[in-house]
Amino acid sequence: MAASTKLKNTNAVKVEEPSPFSPAQIKKFVAEVKTEFFKIVWPDRKTTLGLTGIVVTLTVILSLYLGSVDLLLGKLIGMFLR
Repeated sequence: MAASTKLKNTNAVKVEEPSPFSPAQIKKFVAEVKTEFFKIVWPDRKTTLGLTGIVVTLTVILSLYLGSVDLLLGKLIGMFLR
């Protein structure tokens, strides 16, 4: 009895899916992207400029720090190798 419940139905009909590159599928994809695009909540100008300022400031600070550490370590290694 247990063996008969484990058997799968081998006569199942396969449904062939359309190619994702067919014009109908591409049109459907573009429509879905357009629908999702309109759901995006964009930040206002003040928030965008504030966050951009933070990113630029942190980038300058980190680049100065890493550049100075690189220069210092380069000089120290140069002194040891002479």
